[in-house]
Amino acid sequence: MRIARRSGCFRAALPACSILKISAGNVRIDPSSISFNMWRDIPVPFYLTVNLFEVQNPQEVLQGAKPKVNQRGPYVYREFKYKTNITFHDNDTVSYLEYRQLFFRPDLSNGTEDEYIVMPNILMLGAAVMMENLPSFVKLLLSGALAGLKQEAFINRTVGEILWGYEDPLLDTINALVPGLIPYKGKFGIFIEFNNTNSGLFTVNTGMKNISQVHMVDSWNGLKKVNYWRTNECNMINGTAGEMWPPYMSPTSLEFYSPDACRSMTLVYEQSGKFKGVPTYRFVAPKTLFANGTDYPPNEGFCPCRQSGIQNVSSCRLNAPMFISHPHFYNADPSLVDAVEGLHPSREEHALFLDVHPVTGIPMNCSIKLQLNQYMKQVSGILQTGKIQPVVMPLLWFAESGYIDGSVLSQFYTNLVLIPSILDYLQYIFLGLSVPLIISAALVMMSQKSSKEKHPHDPTTQSPPPQPSETTPLLQDTGTQSQDTAEA
Repeated sequence: MRIARRSGCFRAALPACSILKISAGNVRIDPSSISFNMWRDIPVPFYLTVNLFEVQNPQEVLQGAKPKVNQRGPYVYREFKYKTNITFHDNDTVSYLEYRQLFFRPDLSNGTEDEYIVMPNILMLGAAVMMENLPSFVKLLLSGALAGLKQEAFINRTVGEILWGYEDPLLDTINALVPGLIPYKGKFGIFIEFNNTNSGLFTVNTGMKNISQVHMVDSWNGLKKVNYWRTNECNMINGTAGEMWPPYMSPTSLEFYSPDACRSMTLVYEQSGKFKGVPTYRFVAPKTLFANGTDYPPNEGFCPCRQSGIQNVSSCRLNAPMFISHPHFYNADPSLVDAVEGLHPSREEHALFLDVHPVTGIPMNCSIKLQLNQYMKQVSGILQTGKIQPVVMPLLWFAESGYIDGSVLSQFYTNLVLIPSILDYLQYIFLGLSVPLIISAALVMMSQKSSKEKHPHDPTTQSPPPQPSETTPLLQDTGTQSQDTAEA
C-alpha cells in the first residue's frame, strides 16, 4: 500500500514538473529551443499602417484660425524583421542588431504613395521654434533665407516624399546659419531612418541560468540607462526589447524599452482571453503613460511638459519641438482635441494592446499605436510663421501590428499548449488511478483483519516453544526455529 501511494504521488507530480521543464526550455534564447528561430527571424507577418493628417485650411491657420485636418490613408507596409551580429557572451547574455525592411502594399492601402497631401513644413516650423530665443538678426537672416528658398509654413508633397524623404535645400541653409542644428543633409523625411535600419545594439539575457530573466535587456548601445531625461527613474532601461517576455507571467504589468520613444514603457493587465485557442493576457497602456508631471509625479522627469496625454521627446529628437501621444489624442487632455478640428479619439481604433501567452511570454496578437505631433506657433522675426496660434499639431499616426498564424501557430499550439495540456490532464488521470489502488489495498487489509478476528487459533493445538538452552542463539530465524520444532 505504501508503494502504491508513493507511486501515485510521484506520477501525479511528474507531469507538472514536465510542463515547467518543456515551457522553460522552449523559450530560452538557445539555438536548440523551439522559439529560437522565431526570435531570430520573426516569422509573424507584421504590418506598418500609416495615417497622415492633411491640413484643409492652411491659409486660415496662418491668419490665426484653428487647424482643420482630414485623416488620409491608411498606407500599409509589409514589415520584415531579422537579427544579425548575434553574439553569445559568457555572462548569460546575447547581443544583436535587429533590422527592419518595409515594402508598400497598395492592395491593402487606401491610396498610393504618389498622392499629394498638404501638411505642415516640419523643417521650417521646427527650426523657427528652435531658434525663437536666438538674437533677432539671426532670425531675420533665416527669414530672408527662407524667402529666397520659397519656403512656406505648409507644403504640398506626395505621401512617399513626406515619409521617405525629399530633396530640400533648407537643410544646408540651416546648417550653414546654425552649424549642427540639424544632422541631415540634402534629404528629409519623417521615416527616412526607419527603413533598412536597425534599432540599436541590444544585449539581453538568454535565460540559460535564470529563466525569469530571459529577454530582459542588459544594455542598449552599451548603456545601462539613457541620459535623455531629468531623473534616474525616467532614464532607466527596464523590461525586454518588446518582442518576448519571461515565462509564467502574472496578470499585473509588463515593461519594454522603446528606442523610438527613447524610454521604457509599462503596460498594465486588462483581461484574460484566448487567441485562436491559445490562452492570453491582454496588456494595455495606462492613462498615466503620457500624463504630465502634475497629474502623475513620476513622469516629472520627462518634462518640460504640456497637457497630459502627450510626451515631449525633443530631448532625444535634436531638440525639435516634437511630441508623441496616442492617435487622435486618445486618453489625452480634452483641450488638445478641441484645438484641432477633425479629431475623433476612439478606444476601439486608437488604443494599443498586447495579447501575450502567459506561460511562455510570447505575444500572440499585438497592435502598438503612436501619433507624432509638432508644436508650432508664430515666431517673431520669422515672417513665414504668420499668426499661427500655439498648437500641438498632429502629423501622422501609425500602428505596428501582427499576429501568429498558419504553420507557426500550429507548431506553437502543439508544442507549447497542447502537449503541456495533455501532461496536465495526465497528472489527474494518474491521481485518479492511484485512488482505487489505495482503496483496494485498504479493503484487503480490513478483510484480513476481519478474518483473523472470526477464526482465532486454538491455544491447545499450538506446540509449546522450545526451551532455550545454553547453546540456543538469542536471535533465531523462522526457518531454523521450525526445523528444531519438527525434530523435537
